[in-house]
Amino acid sequence: MKKREVSRTLLLLTLAGSIGATSLSSCSSQESGEADTETTTASNDQAKMEIKKEAFGKTKEGEETTLYTLTNANGMQLKVTDYGATITSVLTPDKNGKLGDVALGFDSMDGYQSDAYLKSGPYFGSAIGRYGNRIAKGRFTLNGQEYKLAQNNGENHLHGGTKGFDKVIWQAEPLADQNALRLTYVSPDGEEGYPGKLTTTVTYTLTDDNEIKIDYTATTDKATPVNLTNHSYFNLAAGEANDALDHVLTINADKYTVVDGSLIPTGEQRAVKGTVMDFNTPTAIGARVKDVEGGGYDHNYVLSNSDGTLKQAATVYEPTSGRMMEVLTTEPGIQFYSGNFLDGTIEGRGGKTYSKHYGFALETQHFPDSPNQKDFPSTILEPGQTYKSSTVYKFSVKENAQ
Repeated sequence: MKKREVSRTLLLLTLAGSIGATSLSSCSSQESGEADTETTTASNDQAKMEIKKEAFGKTKEGEETTLYTLTNANGMQLKVTDYGATITSVLTPDKNGKLGDVALGFDSMDGYQSDAYLKSGPYFGSAIGRYGNRIAKGRFTLNGQEYKLAQNNGENHLHGGTKGFDKVIWQAEPLADQNALRLTYVSPDGEEGYPGKLTTTVTYTLTDDNEIKIDYTATTDKATPVNLTNHSYFNLAAGEANDALDHVLTINADKYTVVDGSLIPTGEQRAVKGTVMDFNTPTAIGARVKDVEGGGYDHNYVLSNSDGTLKQAATVYEPTSGRMMEVLTTEPGIQFYSGNFLDGTIEGRGGKTYSKHYGFALETQHFPDSPNQKDFPSTILEPGQTYKSSTVYKFSVKENAQ
């Protein structure tokens, strides 16, 4: 066995012991002595991988939820719950090798079901669908028929409606041999006003290169708009800073879609050069945030190099920890949101108060309100077609970080 394989195996066997696994096969909670937990382990040619499964709590309706923990050969961890196909936690090392949680979220369903969270609706880490972002006035016309959706963001429709994909239980399937979790949700015809029965899968994979790969597929039996994304908020300081304004951001985009006062695109794609919207060169998030109308960034950027293949869209660097995050996507746009509506009413992991600008989101996507914008790339999925989209969040430490 090669030296690298030995170290990986020793690491994973150590981790397995810490959660009570007693064999290299599926281990029940009774066998491990740990209530409501289960570990699925598989081997491949490179390393042994395992996915921990445990109870996560109940929804307000009394539905049981489950948390899945993926760990790679470097000790990095990704935690996902079947409620909303939600990323709850991302543990990744800083420049000193210390693991820290860089994703905003909660340690149980209690946080996601609290009145403060449900009232403010930040969508921490959730899968968003059928349509990520906004649709003007909650309506669109398709094949001569008008469809009316929930108006859950003023007069507009946002992130799939009152009960979008972020608030349903997905069917989860651990794929231990790939260190991945595949989640499936079948949205019935007419749900939230959308036409067609839509079958959606989201697959999260944690690689040994410290990448979180998110692969989406969807099929329908009627023409319907589809725009899937993930709404994770990040703070690469991992709780060691009160906001994310010192994070240095680069977005590979020469244009953005201009919006009106309700954040609906006007149809104009405006050049960013020479404006507060320009992140083509590395710039601190807080450098010009006060100059942005509306109190911060919440804008869709038109990616410069988009061609439907996986391309780098953005990078973020946090100087104190040395952590870096790269975002790659097959999508034509990315929504940069600087956490403007976080207001200090939500207490997150470790008792940390999530105040304004505490975290940021980089949501890969098609453009907002595309069903009503003839000059935007189409988001209509037809029967017989398969919607496919991929995004990667890759974590590392900047070379020579001080």
